[in-house]
Amino acid sequence: MVDFQVINELCLMVKCTGNDCIFTKQGAFIAGECNGARNFKFTKVILGPQQNIGQAIFGQIIRRATGENLPLMKVEFSGDSVTYYANQEQHVVVYHLQPGESVYVESENLLAFSNQCDYSVRFLGQGLISQKGMFTSVLTGTGNESFVAVLSDGNPVVLSNMDNNSTITVDPDAVVCWTNADPEIKLDISWRNLIGQHSGESYMFEWHGSAKTTVLIQPTERPHETHIID
Repeated sequence: MVDFQVINELCLMVKCTGNDCIFTKQGAFIAGECNGARNFKFTKVILGPQQNIGQAIFGQIIRRATGENLPLMKVEFSGDSVTYYANQEQHVVVYHLQPGESVYVESENLLAFSNQCDYSVRFLGQGLISQKGMFTSVLTGTGNESFVAVLSDGNPVVLSNMDNNSTITVDPDAVVCWTNADPEIKLDISWRNLIGQHSGESYMFEWHGSAKTTVLIQPTERPHETHIID
């Protein structure tokens, strides 16, 4: 049994009771405490956390092709312990998913998730889009201990149209994660782009009022190279 908690905004604390395991970003472990000898160990995840070997291989091929690496390690617990994880002073946000509920996370913003989360890779669309906007990691809750911890460069902002019919438009390079509906990819390409007079915001993720979502965005944009997918 595990429980995820945020400490001082910048650190994830994982409490484990008994035998269990979680998956975290490689190198994110910073400290741990347990009674007696250390009762947790780390294993590099070679292909991916999927239970199905075919899905794991597919996800690895896709991520290598798009440059979206997801270096993970498995933390296995064999007794009661408290461990701590962080990454370069980034802010940490924890989602406690209900069974069947999903969160879509940019791979570099994924810090950790519990063993009760089903992991998969989702294709969003094609066209002139960011390299970081093609595929995303999907974590789906399967039990009462389905936790996902994500990272944000700076204090994140939350946008939601769950209680209204607003349209949410965001820069994909500022998106950390979102819930529920997939976004539409909106392109803003005109003759100005051809003469170097583009606005710098050529594409957007957009959710209309009927596409209910909650989006977590960070106050910085990740660098990217724009390219065309046939």
